[in-house]
Amino acid sequence: MDIMDGVFVPNISLGPDVVRMIRRETPDFHRHVHLMLIRPDRYIERFVDAGADTLLIHIEADCDVVRTLVEIRRLGIRVGITLNPETAVETLYPVLGQVDEVLVMSVRPGYGGQRFMPEVLPKIRALRQREREQGLRFDIAVDGGIDRETAQLVARAGANLLIAGTSLFGASDMRAAIAEMRALAEKARATQNKEE
Repeated sequence: MDIMDGVFVPNISLGPDVVRMIRRETPDFHRHVHLMLIRPDRYIERFVDAGADTLLIHIEADCDVVRTLVEIRRLGIRVGITLNPETAVETLYPVLGQVDEVLVMSVRPGYGGQRFMPEVLPKIRALRQREREQGLRFDIAVDGGIDRETAQLVARAGANLLIAGTSLFGASDMRAAIAEMRALAEKARATQNKEE
């Protein structure tokens, strides 16, 4: 669920009440909540109370990012950090030991339907390498322009969670499109693992 405040990104979307409703209507779903907010620290408790299972904030947010990540962990859910396309991957290095997931944005956040930015691929590879070198464990997710072709690129680079919207919602058979995308990504990921 993309939560947008109209300040950090130029769009407005859902709030805690929608997360609460989704928890009520689909209790078995994992609620992955991406806070695209200028001050996510002011809202994390509300989203956790509403039913978030994973809560992600941006490294670029205007708050004490480390303290906010610690607070999310204290509240007992999965912790995630997000990187915008124009931000250097090295800005994440000091917090990688505190997170369960890194979300690499492969478009400028705010609107669906954008084209995938291939310049994020080296960032994904750098994160996976850093994880190995530092003995860390975290998922790498990618969001933006994910379709059957780009799914393979990001999986080969080291991503293991893919967030797809436009390509799936535009498919005539979403279940089949998901299955195909997953199979292509798993095959690409297996190829990447053999090459290491």
